[in-house]
Amino acid sequence: MSEITDATNARSRLVAAAVESFASKGFRGATTRDIASAAGMSPAALYVHHKSKEDLLYLISRTGHERTLRLVKDAVANSNDPVEQLLAVVRGFTIHHARGHTSARIVNYELAALSPEHLSEIVGIRHAIQAEMRRVVGAGVASGAFRTSNPRMAAFTLLSLGVDVARWYRDEGEWSPEEIADYYCEVALRIVGAHR
Repeated sequence: MSEITDATNARSRLVAAAVESFASKGFRGATTRDIASAAGMSPAALYVHHKSKEDLLYLISRTGHERTLRLVKDAVANSNDPVEQLLAVVRGFTIHHARGHTSARIVNYELAALSPEHLSEIVGIRHAIQAEMRRVVGAGVASGAFRTSNPRMAAFTLLSLGVDVARWYRDEGEWSPEEIADYYCEVALRIVGAHR
């Protein structure tokens, strides 16, 4: 049992070190030596637990995208009211991208470094996230709660706002994740032309 725990701990340390290395140097700039060193391991140890540097990026990206999809689905499931669903998704999505800004930057801005097979899988998850948001906006339009000339573009815009938080947010910044989420909820209602 101890060997399994040690292996799990080593994999987790390598993933955390990869996040740190990719965040500071970018995927292309970070070396396997950088990652192993940040994890307190030898460069060879990385290959004991992961196939490659790209495999680490894929794991980080898949985990981040799956977590985001769950967050969006859970937010939608909490209400049948499209306005409440929209606010819950925007709030959760924004806070998630602010609090996890370091890994979210890697998840969203290093996609080009993934292998075609891995990229295809991640794109599938991204499409599922987009489909959830389109359903919320579409339901709001169908019910008369939202008035927007382009529901698909509105949904895409709302997701883009949340993702972009990860690019500029810093822990020592002027606004908390919750303050940003409050403001983005106001903006979201305007984007969809919500009637409250």
